Amino acid sequence: MTAASAASVQTATAMVAARFVEARLASRALPDYPGPVPTDMATAYAIQDAAIAAWPDDVVGWKLGRIAPPLDVRFGAGRLAGPIFGRNVWQAGPEPTPFSAIVGGFTAVEAEYVLKLGESPKVRPAGGSWNATSVSPYVEAVHIGVEIAGSPFPGINDHGPAVTASDFGNNAGLILGPAVPDWRDRLSDLTCRMEIDGGEVGTGGARSIPGGPLDSLAFLLNLLETLGRRIEAGQLISSGAATGVHRLTAGQIAVADFGDDGQIACVAVPAVGDAA
Repeated sequence: MTAASAASVQTATAMVAARFVEARLASRALPDYPGPVPTDMATAYAIQDAAIAAWPDDVVGWKLGRIAPPLDVRFGAGRLAGPIFGRNVWQAGPEPTPFSAIVGGFTAVEAEYVLKLGESPKVRPAGGSWNATSVSPYVEAVHIGVEIAGSPFPGINDHGPAVTASDFGNNAGLILGPAVPDWRDRLSDLTCRMEIDGGEVGTGGARSIPGGPLDSLAFLLNLLETLGRRIEAGQLISSGAATGVHRLTAGQIAVADFGDDGQIACVAVPAVGDAA
């Protein structure tokens, strides 16, 4: 790539990131992708990185999403990642937790198992890459949670994983529920279900996440190292949709039921003004 071509790509990357950030802050839908569509994950994460730098909040965690076959082979990864920001993390309570939905954009809920890190992994394990076994000691707790998937672009999930990853991995927040007791002994057997407006829309559990929640964390650590980032102690890792990705619109109520480990109810409300 020539210097002129590299500069052109960098300009396009910055433009797409800026347009996504502006649309999110204004709670304004983008009917079309706001620039050249990324066709590889490196470009997608470059856009994401530029948007993180422009977003007026701190990263307090990361979400993982699955890249299903055959796209996992084409894009060289089975997952994608996106940042979770501090002001978009809410503690679940007895009443439905309200969250903003950009009218005309994309909004969905996902039942998730959320890993809380007790310390920041610093020493790369023997063998050269992280795996579910080597990341396990760094996990302080596992919580039940609901990821709010959201983007100003309604087609965020319709054009492949690079497009999805480019806009914060299609993340708009995280509702954090209570910690799961004895999670190290129970993790693989945890189950959950999701309802929207009283009707069941999905069932699953930790086994629905390929390789399990700890494998999601391992993928994230390996990815962030290539991006020059790291996971900090106390950060939250939303490990992947356990019952699927369930779209909803403003006014609808979702309930994620984790059995004896608790429930999380939330309600979508129309987003207005400054969303930061």
